[in-house]
Amino acid sequence: MKGFTKEENSWMFYDWATSAYSIIISTAVFPLFYKASATNAGVSSADSTAYLGYTISFATFLLAALSPILGTIADYQGFKKRFFSFFFGLGVLFTALLAVVPSENWLLLLIIYTVAVIGSSGANIFYDAFLVDVTTKDRMDRVSARGFGLGYIGSTIPFIISIAIIILAQNKTLPLSVTAASQIAFLITAIWWGAFAIPMFKNVRQRYFIEREPNPIVNSFKRIGKTLKEIRKYRALFLFLLAYFLYIDGVDTIITMSTAYGTDLGIDSTNLLIILFVTQVVAAPFAILYGRMAKKFTGKRMLYVGIVVYIFVCIYAYFLKTTTDFWILAMLVASSQGGIQALSRAYFAKLVPKQNANEFFGFYTIFGRFAAILGPLLVGATAQLTGSSSSGVFSLIILFILGLIILSRVPNPDPEPDEVLIS
Repeated sequence: MKGFTKEENSWMFYDWATSAYSIIISTAVFPLFYKASATNAGVSSADSTAYLGYTISFATFLLAALSPILGTIADYQGFKKRFFSFFFGLGVLFTALLAVVPSENWLLLLIIYTVAVIGSSGANIFYDAFLVDVTTKDRMDRVSARGFGLGYIGSTIPFIISIAIIILAQNKTLPLSVTAASQIAFLITAIWWGAFAIPMFKNVRQRYFIEREPNPIVNSFKRIGKTLKEIRKYRALFLFLLAYFLYIDGVDTIITMSTAYGTDLGIDSTNLLIILFVTQVVAAPFAILYGRMAKKFTGKRMLYVGIVVYIFVCIYAYFLKTTTDFWILAMLVASSQGGIQALSRAYFAKLVPKQNANEFFGFYTIFGRFAAILGPLLVGATAQLTGSSSSGVFSLIILFILGLIILSRVPNPDPEPDEVLIS
């Protein structure tokens, strides 16, 4: 792409690769496949939604427990790419394994899914941290947002292929069961993810690092301890992380549990897949728009916009009744989900010391992952207590409001727009 370096393009292209996993496994096909498997096994809709939430919470807890120390070790020269490669391989392998798990074994599906989540999320720790290596501070908003935009565009291709196979199987046009068609979608995801990650491996390297020293694991623990002792020096970083912990919890929960929520509302799988496809298409230009608007109004102000949109989403979800309502809700989410994630990543990257980027992105991940434990637990528990998924989604509103309040207290790493014009 014109206007970007080879390293920036290669880094952004990984979003193109991994977003197939995000839409097909995290959001669309796998949740529907799992819900059908659990229903056929006699599990109630509220319980199966809760079990999915608990599974996501468990997977993210494991990753959150590991991410700070892994990130700190990865700050040493040459380790960042190694850790990225390990988790990438784990994610691709276990995504492919979803294609061979018997559809009636809903529990094994959740176990394999847990490992795939750890692989995908683990690779993203180091992928996000590479942002400081591939671009400059003043270009981070644009590069990060363009990465998310590419991801949404790229994910539509394997998603269209997967939807087509599933719908043709449903209509008996293809001599396949819907189960087999869904399993083919899992295999397509793994192949797409693996193939298009190649530029990332070829062209992106760790520019900022700490020189290797004896006993790197012991010294990494010492560095974490030193960072925590000197936390006052990083007040802006950790204040932002607290805000991020709250609002990204709601964002991730809405994304990962949207199909389960739609199923509980009685929306059929074909309509859900079409809605999710359109959501990806709409989200792409909005993610890029957020990056451009951040240059004009600052990233912090655009984060405010995204959080306010999600507050309205929570309110609207409570009154959801029809497929049309779900369409409106999906388009609202599409308008902000990529932008809020991209600008959060860039905002944090501007605050971190570059040579310690992995250590701090480890904290970024632990806050984000522990947040992802709370949200699904909240939705799952509320759904079981009230018998209503809508109440669970509505309960997330408090997280967005608190996140907005704390974010307002975080120093802005960007100059004000008028300062840019003056300089």
